[in-house]
Amino acid sequence: MNYRNHITIEANKRGGKPCVRGLRITVYEVLEYLASEMTEAEILDDFPDLRREDLKACIAYAADRERRFMTDPLSA
Repeated sequence: MNYRNHITIEANKRGGKPCVRGLRITVYEVLEYLASEMTEAEILDDFPDLRREDLKACIAYAADRERRFMTDPLSA
């Protein structure tokens, strides 16, 4: 999935944290909801501006960020 069409970073919005499509909903928040065992349906009901693709984009963004973190050498 190309998460770049769903995840935006704006310096003046939510302190420059990655957000979903310019909304004030951060990737971190979506991941927390999923980790707390909220279902996709529950999240989408609570946040009607979100779409299922946005949830998948948050997961893809986190996976890509983790992959890049693990391939960069750690400082000693």
